[in-house]
Amino acid sequence: MIGITSYGAYIPTFRLSRDMIAKAWGRGSLGGERAVANNDEDSTTMAVGAVFDCLQGQNRRDIQGLFFASTTAPYSEKQISPIVAKTVDLGNEILTYDFANGLRAGTSALRAAIDTVGNGSATNILSVAADCRLAYPQSDAEQAFGDGAAALMVGNSKVIASFEGHYALANEMMDVWRKTEDTFVQTWEGRWVLGEGYSKLITKAISGLLNKKGIDPKSVSWLALPAPNLRSHRQIAQSLGFDMKTQAVDPLLANIGDCGAAHPLMILVSALERAKSGDTILLASYGDGAEAFLFKVTDEIVQMKKRRGIEGYLNTGIPLATYEKYLSYRNLLESKPGEPFRLLPSATSYWRDQNSILSFHGSKCRNCGTVGFPIQRVCYTCLAKDDFDEIRLSDKLGQVFTYSIDNLAGRSDDPVVVQTMVETEEDKARVYCMMTDCRPEEIRVGMPVEFTFRKIYEGAGFHNYFWKCRPLRRGGK
Repeated sequence: MIGITSYGAYIPTFRLSRDMIAKAWGRGSLGGERAVANNDEDSTTMAVGAVFDCLQGQNRRDIQGLFFASTTAPYSEKQISPIVAKTVDLGNEILTYDFANGLRAGTSALRAAIDTVGNGSATNILSVAADCRLAYPQSDAEQAFGDGAAALMVGNSKVIASFEGHYALANEMMDVWRKTEDTFVQTWEGRWVLGEGYSKLITKAISGLLNKKGIDPKSVSWLALPAPNLRSHRQIAQSLGFDMKTQAVDPLLANIGDCGAAHPLMILVSALERAKSGDTILLASYGDGAEAFLFKVTDEIVQMKKRRGIEGYLNTGIPLATYEKYLSYRNLLESKPGEPFRLLPSATSYWRDQNSILSFHGSKCRNCGTVGFPIQRVCYTCLAKDDFDEIRLSDKLGQVFTYSIDNLAGRSDDPVVVQTMVETEEDKARVYCMMTDCRPEEIRVGMPVEFTFRKIYEGAGFHNYFWKCRPLRRGGK
């Protein structure tokens, strides 16, 4: 049996009210709010967050590949999948592929993972999609878009949702696109895009799969249908014979937004959170064509370890103070760099120390058990030299041991920098790092925190990533 063996998601902490966007331009609001990536987040960091959620209760040594999908990858000529794989500590002897250039990139990566496991090339593949798209200011898409990520593990044992069928269509039309030099997503006339593109193709894909499998819409337990707006979502579901109240999964548009290539997988994760053994899930996806997947939930679903998923992350948001701050976070308004970011990065140092920088490994002395970070060749407790094991700190929880707040050191749009000393709960390792996604006035000694992978600064022509801490997001079932 081949299918999904685990799932995870990531939604940024900050939320931007659509009423606030509308007020800035003196126009109507779509209502609700959208998820907004912080100024230190991008598709890479969100993918890492989703994969960590997916890895709850999983053995990293069993994973033989990681496929990354996005339309907003931070590099045009450099794979992101090896960065994500190294950061979540998967090792080097794995398959790493990137999928890009279309809204179906996420489901394409999922199908590729299914095929890879199906043909015997691997037994477990992680498929992750993340997007952080930009729309023209004042447009409907600016309000409709959102930022987020989802991860699914595909394997041939302990399957929680078996793969039952697939149907795909290709279609060439200029409906939604972004040229290499474009900052913003472009679209053609909305009614034509919806009528001749999305509505027609997604209907054909779903109908094609139902006919291929010889099943009726009423026999499907959950319809995971991404849509550009709530009206289209309702029209497609009802026209195909699905019940909006009992079968349609929330398309996540009102409180997260359209997350591009990640959105179909995020809705699938939401469906898996609700599903029980014996349920069937129909997943659809649109972009330069359309496709549909059919999954059947197994008894293994009850064995899933708790994770945040969509439900948990939805309940842990912080309102973004102003629309202008959103523009600055997306570099649409230029901000003055802060003092901590005037650094001299080195590609060779980054390569040499990537176990500490990316995988967040510390050293545990074999002689006295002291844990240090970054990796220490000489133990500062017993002075033993080169007698240590590397341990992963990224999934450890901790508390604020001490901290300082500098009100002038950060970017001009986010001037407050919280420098923190974190003490981990289990190993009592002390890690010096910055705190993010926080309200500075609420920080205190002893505050529970967790680690999160973020952008630190831009330098030497490449993105520099490292680990920060943030107040513990307590969402989850």
